[in-house]
Amino acid sequence: MRARIRDFVITKRDWIFSVVSYDLGGEDLKCLLRYVPDEKGERVSAEERGRYRKLDFYEGYEFLRKYRPEYVKDVHVVPKMDITEILRPEVRLPVIAERDARAKTIYVLLGRYIPKERIGITGSFLCGLNGEKSDLDFVIYGRENFNKAREVVKDASEAGLTTGINEELWRRIYHKRKPELSYEDFVAHEKRKGHRGAIGGTYFDILYVRDPEELQQLDKRNYEKGERAGYKTIRAEVKDATFSFDSPAIYEIEHPEITKVLSFTHTYAGQALAGETIEARGVMERTRHETRLVVGTTREAKGEWIRSLSI
Repeated sequence: MRARIRDFVITKRDWIFSVVSYDLGGEDLKCLLRYVPDEKGERVSAEERGRYRKLDFYEGYEFLRKYRPEYVKDVHVVPKMDITEILRPEVRLPVIAERDARAKTIYVLLGRYIPKERIGITGSFLCGLNGEKSDLDFVIYGRENFNKAREVVKDASEAGLTTGINEELWRRIYHKRKPELSYEDFVAHEKRKGHRGAIGGTYFDILYVRDPEELQQLDKRNYEKGERAGYKTIRAEVKDATFSFDSPAIYEIEHPEITKVLSFTHTYAGQALAGETIEARGVMERTRHETRLVVGTTREAKGEWIRSLSI
């Protein structure tokens, strides 16, 4: 069975990776190393795997360069033969909801409107290494379900079923994402997306993943590595934003040179609607098929952004 984006995988060394790309076939998976066993680690596994240490983005690269340099490419590339277990968000959520009241509340709320087998949870909760301050990252499979979930989150906040996001929490999210936008611009875009909320002081996200039918529409050309042609800032009209919440987020645009903008950072997912004009800065890439603009070429996407000029 193939892994999907938002799944986690465990290797023979008990290293835990998040899957950051759809499985396009082949012998490897694109991932990021998140946790490694450590007797002095600050995270204790709820699945009785012992103690783990969480690695940030740069620590993960340093760790793999030392112990498995062959895993290090543009992201971490894990041979499928080294994987012993795939953690599925939709399989684990019912179990997690039974031991965490916050997860259960959101799961039950979403489950009233969306098939429960299309709802999952990812991040530290998925691998049982969440702490008291861990955020909740829910996964919704299928665009129709995802759009419905956004409506549910908005309605729940207005009805007082969830607490919504206050100024302090928005500031925290802003400093965590570190976008190349002003705080006011960032919040204006985020509020419109409707994919964030809070419950009992805990922040939660809902994240989109293609369902099996939508995977048939996956264009592998979006994952080809192109020839970089330097940074470029453009303004263009968005023709199609159908998969703007995917990873990469896809914006097909009307532009004399560039056919689409791809965002590999969640900060700019869902950033604009079809018919809107965007300003985008990223790295121009030329492939055999097209010229595109890529945003999120580094972890923090410094000097790169997408903003809707129509908001």
